[in-house]
Amino acid sequence: MTDDNAIETIGLEKRFGPTKALDGVDLSVPAGSVFGFLGPNGAGKTTALRILTGLAFPSAGTARILGEDVTVAGNTLRSQIGYLPDVPGFYAWMTAPQFLEYVGRLFGLRRDAIDERSGALLDMAGLTSVRTTIGGFSRGMKQRLGIAQALMNAPRLLLLDEPTSALDPIGRREVLDMIASLRGRTTVFFSTHILADVERVCDRVAILHRGRVVANATTAEIKRRAAVDRLTMEIEGELEPLAADLAHQPWVRSVERSGARLSLAVEDLAQAQREIPAAVARAGVGLKRLETEELSLEDVFVDLVTPNEQ
Repeated sequence: MTDDNAIETIGLEKRFGPTKALDGVDLSVPAGSVFGFLGPNGAGKTTALRILTGLAFPSAGTARILGEDVTVAGNTLRSQIGYLPDVPGFYAWMTAPQFLEYVGRLFGLRRDAIDERSGALLDMAGLTSVRTTIGGFSRGMKQRLGIAQALMNAPRLLLLDEPTSALDPIGRREVLDMIASLRGRTTVFFSTHILADVERVCDRVAILHRGRVVANATTAEIKRRAAVDRLTMEIEGELEPLAADLAHQPWVRSVERSGARLSLAVEDLAQAQREIPAAVARAGVGLKRLETEELSLEDVFVDLVTPNEQ
């Protein structure tokens, strides 16, 4: 492991009987990054996080955090990690300041450090003026408080398991803004199945599918590796003959119809731009508009995981 990586796993496996929840996971998370661990439910994300936090042991392979093997690490390493599980637990009768004080005391922090950190973290979480007990908090408020408590020990690495799951749009935005504000201050590693969250706040992303990492790079690099572009065509005339013609072209991956429009996923953009006019002429229709679309992370995600479903 290099000093530039906060997390590194090599050949990480976890078996539950005959089932492999993790199957040879190789992962590297640069220090100081906001890293998205993306995958559908059941892909193995929570299992990987449990191993990284020392709550579970791997069946094979190695996992290192901040240069130390997590299977033999002690409290010194754990004191440098913050963790928020997918369903955090709180004492409903406490207020937010009381809960952060409680967490600070568990970490053995001095009174002045607790006061300083809790004040700053409550401000970051937008909870400074909230006086109600935690039992009256919304799900979004609880998630923001959960991130705040995970930061009380000023960790070098923050692990978040599905921090925006089940939140309404406002709650998601608030939690994502809080995560984005941590960039450069600590390494943030969060798992999610929501592609838009990753695209909004992450520097890098790993895509996990059926226990295997199918991509690990910056969002832009992953899009480039997908080797697919999208084109939108607006047609005047009968759409079906043109769609059928294009669907059989070797440079076309898929054709989708919507009203008078065709959306094409193509492997060779230049060839598509050359040959589409000829296909339009063969179909005897008019081409009103032809433009390229920016590839989204969702497009790449579907492209990467769908072949494994066959």
